[in-house]
Amino acid sequence: MNHARYLELLEEARWRLFEDRLGRGALRKDESPVVVVNVNIDYKAPAKLYDTLVIDTRARDRSATPSAVFRQRITIKENGAEAVDAGSSVTCGRRTPGAQAGAVGRAGLRELLEGLR
Repeated sequence: MNHARYLELLEEARWRLFEDRLGRGALRKDESPVVVVNVNIDYKAPAKLYDTLVIDTRARDRSATPSAVFRQRITIKENGAEAVDAGSSVTCGRRTPGAQAGAVGRAGLRELLEGLR
């Protein structure tokens, strides 16, 4: 697998977590986009074609601002090897310059983080 594919899988796992915790489309209704501002990936073992990958996503940190830091691990199910250890920072963005992040964006991200503790 290549770097771009790992990024896709990590992003999909974060979005599924948001949807599972907040309901599908909650952030979209509020027009508060969740924006990834940083990603660090530490490659541990190669994943190969037909490996079954398990992605564990957890909140690692939270603050008073509408932002979050996630830790994600990708494990190869067949042998238990850790393929990737990643950290990512996300924040609630604004659709227009100078606008505030929407209430659902701020509250939703905090709610999500509380549920992950």
